[in-house]
Amino acid sequence: MPTEIRIWEVTADGSLNSIPNTQISLEEQLETWLEQDISIISSNYMVIGRQVTTDFGGVIDLLCLDSSGDIVVVELKRGKTPREVTAQALDYASWVADLSHQQVTDIADNYLPENKLLETAFQETFGEELPDTLNDGHSVLIVAESMDSSTERIVKYLSAQGIRINVLTVQHFSSEDGKELMAQTFMIEPSEATEKVSTGSKRKQSLTRERIRSICKDKGLAELHDGLLAQLDSVFPSKGTTASSLAFKGKLMSGGARVILSLLPFESEAKQGLKFQVYTKRLAEYRGMSTDRVEALLPESREKWTYWAAVNDPDIDYWIGYQGFFKTLEEVTTFAKGLSE
Repeated sequence: MPTEIRIWEVTADGSLNSIPNTQISLEEQLETWLEQDISIISSNYMVIGRQVTTDFGGVIDLLCLDSSGDIVVVELKRGKTPREVTAQALDYASWVADLSHQQVTDIADNYLPENKLLETAFQETFGEELPDTLNDGHSVLIVAESMDSSTERIVKYLSAQGIRINVLTVQHFSSEDGKELMAQTFMIEPSEATEKVSTGSKRKQSLTRERIRSICKDKGLAELHDGLLAQLDSVFPSKGTTASSLAFKGKLMSGGARVILSLLPFESEAKQGLKFQVYTKRLAEYRGMSTDRVEALLPESREKWTYWAAVNDPDIDYWIGYQGFFKTLEEVTTFAKGLSE
């Protein structure tokens, strides 16, 4: 059942004064409030877009990222939710599901204040580096002043099927002395919704740097691992980890900090060496050299490679490179020295 929110003011004489609920005048007003302080919904969100147009002709009120790099579609409705709001929100989600890492970055960079990149804003908001993978998952949040029974029934059903969708009711109150107050409540408690998703989630935790070295050591590759990190430290001050790799990052002229080189400990073997994947155009742009020069610095044991999830990305050239193996410290040194020149 939809929840009724009531607020009382405790007066100076200790009595209670009921504060009446007042309707929000404009949907745009609610949108502005949430944009200014998205923590009204969750401190785990940051806004990366407002009035974002989809390829299907729809307009998403607010687009957010959570601290894990997943997208949140926020659909706002003044007054009571109409039955069709769920279908509308899911239509937006179907568009969001296909956004590439670069498309998400572009949306954010176009929205954020001038000269502030997504990587910087994410770090300032969450105190963590931007994940190497964005939009690994997405969720939908419908925000309205009240909820009709059809919306409640449909959202409960979708949530039970593992779809990350919820409804937040936000109500506005005006006291006699002119104070304006807001209160909110979720249809499904966020902790309960997260638990449902986590139960069937296949998301893996990022490796620690210590764990990566331990894997390399167990495979007899600790010397190569340590040598490569030591020699590339000044070339790539920014590093991060994923569930399967150590990622070396660099800021590109084409926009923001991007993963340029990855080491894959699980796919490395003593006989083959330390496996790497490198984005050729990114590295060339980052170090101000030609792609031919980059290729000349790579070990002979390599093959052409393209990141599988970016095959439809309009900037596909930034997702093409090589994968192979560093077999000796000499190969590491050649690579590192060449990048430092």
